[in-house]
Amino acid sequence: MKNKKYRCLVCAHVYDPAIGDPDNGVAPGTAFEDIQDDWYCPECGATKADFEPMAD
Repeated sequence: MKNKKYRCLVCAHVYDPAIGDPDNGVAPGTAFEDIQDDWYCPECGATKADFEPMAD
């Protein structure tokens, strides 16, 4: 699901594809699956692998 939000397992930061992470080069509208693999949590620095999809 392309609009699914993901939560960091380390700090609970939520990646919302509607917002993206423009400060780190991820444009609004970017699905989590489409973020580059070396992206990291803007709050705590955890890796992309440390995120899990949130329940609907």
